[in-house]
Amino acid sequence: MAISLKLPEFLVVRDKERCIECQVCVNQCANEAHIWDQDLEQVVSNDVACVNCHRCVVYCPTRALRIEEWKQDFKKNANWDGISIKQTYLQAESGGTLLIGMGNDKAYPIYWDHLLLNASQVTNPSIDPLREPIELRTYLGRKPDLLKNPSAFREELPPQLQLEVPVMFSAMSFGSVSLNTHRSLAAAASELGIYWNAGEGGLHEDLFSYSPKTIVQVASGRFGINASMLKRAGGIEIKIGQGAKPGIGGHLPGEKVEEDVSRTRRIPYGSDAISPAPHHDIYSIEDLRQLIYSLKEATAYERVVGVKVAAVHNIAAIASGIARAGADIIVLDGFRGGTGAAPLRIRDNVGLPAEFALAAVDQRLREEGIRNEVSLVIAGGIRNSADIIKAIALGADAIYIGTAALIALGCHMCQKCYTGKCNWGIATQQPDLVRRVNPKIGRERLVNLVRSWEHEMKEMLGGMGINAIESLRGNRLMLRGVGLNAKELEILGIKAAGE
Repeated sequence: MAISLKLPEFLVVRDKERCIECQVCVNQCANEAHIWDQDLEQVVSNDVACVNCHRCVVYCPTRALRIEEWKQDFKKNANWDGISIKQTYLQAESGGTLLIGMGNDKAYPIYWDHLLLNASQVTNPSIDPLREPIELRTYLGRKPDLLKNPSAFREELPPQLQLEVPVMFSAMSFGSVSLNTHRSLAAAASELGIYWNAGEGGLHEDLFSYSPKTIVQVASGRFGINASMLKRAGGIEIKIGQGAKPGIGGHLPGEKVEEDVSRTRRIPYGSDAISPAPHHDIYSIEDLRQLIYSLKEATAYERVVGVKVAAVHNIAAIASGIARAGADIIVLDGFRGGTGAAPLRIRDNVGLPAEFALAAVDQRLREEGIRNEVSLVIAGGIRNSADIIKAIALGADAIYIGTAALIALGCHMCQKCYTGKCNWGIATQQPDLVRRVNPKIGRERLVNLVRSWEHEMKEMLGGMGINAIESLRGNRLMLRGVGLNAKELEILGIKAAGE
């Protein structure tokens, strides 16, 4: 057999003076990067298997372990760096497509970090959120052009999703992530008064009690979707694309389709779950409109119906068509959106930053006079409360978080989700690994994350002298750009710092 030219990515460094040969690392590593050698009566390292998930480092009782990047320099070449060479070796040996998990990690500009917020000083006093109420409640859905009876205190509106905080947990399907991960997300969303998205794999029967706060996806594979499921859910989302792999379908390997996944998705046990790239009944805006209204008819017009698309070129015109097709919500997923598995070249080279897509779509809908007919939700790389506030000032009604939620549950971003050997119990169906996510602790951590963001958002709004999140939406005067060129400022619709 030919010698593999691919070297390890990481080096397991074991402090022999601290190591007590307890074998905790052996038991914790699903990748077998730590092996007990019976002849030597000690733990040895298998560096090739290490994915740098940090599980062994965190659980080592004597802090005897650390993981380092494997240092092997190639001759300097501006065009062919070490990563490109290693990837070529791998494809030459395997003949396969390079897969990767999570979102785009290339050093493209992060435009959130080039936006600064305004703050009140003398003439417009700030608000102390500890003493005065600041409203973060948000309603997602179609708003009327005008009130039929302006003197009435109440008027019947189209269906809306009420969020106590303008944050939702984005789509991650059962199968790509574990049931305990879904339990954590569902319980946290219910406690927070927000929504979570069950993804394109249907809703497990154990989570039916959380249905009122659940958004179910109608994807190209139609997994787990039927009339009763649609009526049970709090909202419906048609998935056209996702930011991590625009124009590409989904594939859940058969080894992840265990009994519960099989029953929930309504597919044979152990079979691959293929979501084609296109919906085979959607080839135009008119076709999309037909599906939107079919879903509304199936739920007696009592459910919000959204459409999720990847941020791509000409997204403003696409979003305009979606709004006119009758969607209540448009979800824009930027190229930093996460996923369980994506072709590496697609993830790194296709799509747009969420910031540009959001600004372009909000502006287009305002120019066409239809902004009130649809809510905008932005996804793909939202990391903290400041990103949320900036997104709302750019025009978003609310945001989705996926990667941030998984990190709160313990994800260490090793990006090997597609292997099904997630050592933190998140992106796996192996029973021994799934148990590593405690749903009660997971719920608590997610609630803590969003609650802390809630406090920070109120502080930022108060500092601007704004007492309601609705007053910030699309208010780009509250933003200034730093380190951006004239064209970038123009697309974002903001002024440069100092103007």
